[in-house]
Amino acid sequence: MQVVKYMFQPHGDERGQLVSLEEHNDIPFSIKRVYFMYDTVDNVVRGRHAHKNLQQILFCVHGSCKVRLDNGKEKKVVPLEKPYEGLYIANYMWREMFDFSEDAVLMVLASELYNEDDYIRDYDEFLEFVKAEKL
Repeated sequence: MQVVKYMFQPHGDERGQLVSLEEHNDIPFSIKRVYFMYDTVDNVVRGRHAHKNLQQILFCVHGSCKVRLDNGKEKKVVPLEKPYEGLYIANYMWREMFDFSEDAVLMVLASELYNEDDYIRDYDEFLEFVKAEKL
């Protein structure tokens, strides 16, 4: 499984740091939706789904968390610990976000608007889906 972790260039001086992101220059898709999670409860697991079409880049802009990726054949855990690290998640990839620090803010850039029909929320259905797609 190939995991793509972007390291975006922070720019800063004595006033602080800034990271600038532009669709199609820094982000490999048009950004249709942005959302973020915070105040997560201890031991909570978020996600637990895959998408048929949607692509995402996840940033832990504050604090840290881990992301478990699963393509139906392999699983990998990727830590997000720096605000300039972005984790690209392609479609057909099961994802679970967990081990959030108390101060974690996880921001997501998404390639599509919200569409419930794009979600695969059952893990066994996901396995059947990727098997049928021969991924």
